[in-house]
Amino acid sequence: MHRQERFRTILSLGLPIIGGMISQSLLNLVDAAMVGRLGEKALAGVGIAGYANFVAISFIIGLSSAVQSMVARRCGEARHDETARPVNWGIILACVIALPLSWLFGHHSEFLLSRLSRDPEVLAIANAYFDFRISAMLAVGINLSLRGWWNGTRRPLVHVRLLVLMHLLNVFLSFGLIFGHFGLPALGAAGAGLGTSLALFAGCLCNGVLVWRDARPHGFLRWRRGISSLGTMLQLAVPHSLQQLFFSLAIFVLFWIIGQIGTEEQAIAHVLINLALFLILPGVGLGMASTSLVSHSLGRNRPGEAQQWGWDVIKTALAIMCVLSLPMWLMPDLILSLFLKDAHLIDLARLPLQITGLAICLDAASLVLTQALLGAGANRLVMLVTVGGQWFFYLPLAWLVGPTLGFGLTGIWLVQLVHRSVSSLVFIGIWQRRQWAEISLG
Repeated sequence: MHRQERFRTILSLGLPIIGGMISQSLLNLVDAAMVGRLGEKALAGVGIAGYANFVAISFIIGLSSAVQSMVARRCGEARHDETARPVNWGIILACVIALPLSWLFGHHSEFLLSRLSRDPEVLAIANAYFDFRISAMLAVGINLSLRGWWNGTRRPLVHVRLLVLMHLLNVFLSFGLIFGHFGLPALGAAGAGLGTSLALFAGCLCNGVLVWRDARPHGFLRWRRGISSLGTMLQLAVPHSLQQLFFSLAIFVLFWIIGQIGTEEQAIAHVLINLALFLILPGVGLGMASTSLVSHSLGRNRPGEAQQWGWDVIKTALAIMCVLSLPMWLMPDLILSLFLKDAHLIDLARLPLQITGLAICLDAASLVLTQALLGAGANRLVMLVTVGGQWFFYLPLAWLVGPTLGFGLTGIWLVQLVHRSVSSLVFIGIWQRRQWAEISLG
């Protein structure tokens, strides 16, 4: 395959995934804009409930990469009658994990949310919103498993189209339920949670019908004895879910560390972190494309080809992320003025924003190779390196450099720059050694 054709393949897989991620980010902004009309307490309540929901969902988020990797590997091995069997196990695990966890989180929501706010009015709003959102945890888990089918068979655009329809339904329902339009009851901020949950269940139903029609000949919803595939699924899904759980908790600890410096720094960090999370989407999306490409090549017993996919995806992601980071370096004040109105805050945030732009580019290899290694089945290794770097390197140094030694927010962001650089170098070394090519996915 010529280099130009390889890059076309990468973009054809990666761009739809990126589009789906961006659509979700934009939906969050739309929800915030609608709820924001109810006042700052409503916005704060939905914000902390959304964070708590992210922590809960992290327990099942590994299902998507696990199903995707196993489906792609079977495609490469030409095991067409068994290609969709990993989706079956994904759905079973979604039910086994999501149902009790959604009850547990819902039952103890007041205790959980009270760790994030002490304002009774904010907590009342957060509890009502969170209870609706956590009720859709099963729909999220099943959707993640079904997404693994579309991505694993190199057709992410099908899932993106479903996402767009689901998001449009979400906006319609949430708007109606928040403000009482279209004959729906006015539930306030809680209506946004109910609207999102209803849209998730509707999307799950539509996705299930499409996958049933497409994957039925390949073993979808056809059961057979043997639990070897379940063991493989757990080996892939659990480490990735734990990685996401520790990532969400790391953000919480980072905000606490920054809070020791000052409230202004916390406000700036909130803006910078959300900008960074938005701008790394191309790297994550292209990395998810590499999950299928690497797993498919390994299924065909072509480890050299799999390794080259990783290098090619890194080059593509680096080019895109450098272009997206340019405004951060060249016009930081313009970007910051969209979020911060105080000139003093803009002055404090200017250098950290420029550091963020550089850090995002240096993080390209890490973003891509973590996903590529998931395609190879090295989920446990990815978890150990990622979690270890966050909790034993970045967070301790951030505490030492920021509030303890007095280098403030800029010092913490410089530590982040070093952390992202070291992380990319570590993953490049792992990818170069190619020991991941020996992992078998049964």
